[in-house]
Amino acid sequence: MKHFDPSLYFVTDSTNYTEEEFLFRVEQALQGGVTLLQLREKEKSTREYIELAEKVHAIAKRYGVPLIIDDRVDVALAIDAEGVHVGASDMPVSTARKLMGNDKIVGATAKTVPWATEAWQQGADYLGVGAIFPTTTKVKTILTSTDTLRDICNAVPLPANAIGGLNKDNIDVLKGIPIAGICVVSAIMKAEDPKTAAEQLKARAHELALI
Repeated sequence: MKHFDPSLYFVTDSTNYTEEEFLFRVEQALQGGVTLLQLREKEKSTREYIELAEKVHAIAKRYGVPLIIDDRVDVALAIDAEGVHVGASDMPVSTARKLMGNDKIVGATAKTVPWATEAWQQGADYLGVGAIFPTTTKVKTILTSTDTLRDICNAVPLPANAIGGLNKDNIDVLKGIPIAGICVVSAIMKAEDPKTAAEQLKARAHELALI
């Protein structure tokens, strides 16, 4: 049975960090209360991705936090990660589900209600919805309104996470929307102190009754 808590979902970005610093920051984030961790690497070779994923997985296991691999089902299977996340230009959710099996987590990006419905019908376990705000990551972003986010939350029976430029100072825009959690990259990854950043983000989300 799949059990996961998407309330504070952290997506990594290793750009400009040594491996040692990167792994340190990931562990700090986990210490700060991250509940779901996604390793996202757009530039690494398959071998490099697998090697880094193994190290990240070892850390995540110590904190009992599932590791989701972005895009790459092969990497997820190679290290026996808990799940995979597929975006719009990646393989279909149904294919990812077939390859990963029913016991693994399959997440999907959704920017519209039809898209969310399709992901649900194809076997997704959760949705990432956004970008709510412009982001500084290298991923191409199309903004999603909070109204669309609300519509998606109400349209499908899947946990939906808001993503895109979110931080403790702007997540109040999500108040009243039945999201399952918030998903961040830079707010933790680029923080001076990732542990404190995660703690403050979680505290603010609780304060606003978002999680």
